[in-house]
Formats: sequence, C-alpha cells, structure tokens
Amino acid sequence: MFCKCGSIMMPKKENGRIVVRCAKCGHEQKGNVELKEKGAKNEEIVVIEKEIETHPVVDAVCPKCGNDKAYFWTRQTRASDEPETKFYKCAKCRHIWRDYS
Repeated sequence: MFCKCGSIMMPKKENGRIVVRCAKCGHEQKGNVELKEKGAKNEEIVVIEKEIETHPVVDAVCPKCGNDKAYFWTRQTRASDEPETKFYKCAKCRHIWRDYS
C-alpha cells in the first residue's frame, strides 16, 4: 500500500493490533487492516541429469582417443601480457587438454 506522499506504507504490530504507517511522513491507515500473502504454487522442480555442453565445437584431434571434434574455451591463466590458454574437451571421450600457443 502507498501513502498519499508516495512512499510505501509498512505494517507494524503495536499493542496487539496491526498498524500500517508511512515511514516518511508518519501517516497512519485507519480501520481494520488484514494482511495476506500471495505466493506461487509449489511447483515440482524437474532435475535434468544430462550434461549440456555450451562451448563451441572445433576441429581438434584428441590425444587420447583420436576423435577429430572437441569443445573449445580460453582462460587467462598467466600474466596479462601473455596469451590466453586454450582448453579443449573431446566430444567423444570427454578428455580435457590445453594448448599454450
């Protein structure tokens, strides 16, 4: 609920009753006040156990299984004046290796 001054009116318990008062100007709502909370229905959360890969696929030969497709990403693992480290993850066997060049 909003006050006539535009501020939000907050409910407080005083002497066993609920009073709605403006924190800015002190205006108080007269009459009976009933507070109700609206909440979302308790929806069931679905857990997906399948791993979803979000990195792009590039042509790179896996040193472990020889597959020619791998996921690719970069990280700055050394000083900022050094080049980024390239990481690859085989699309077939999930082996991860890095390229420092």
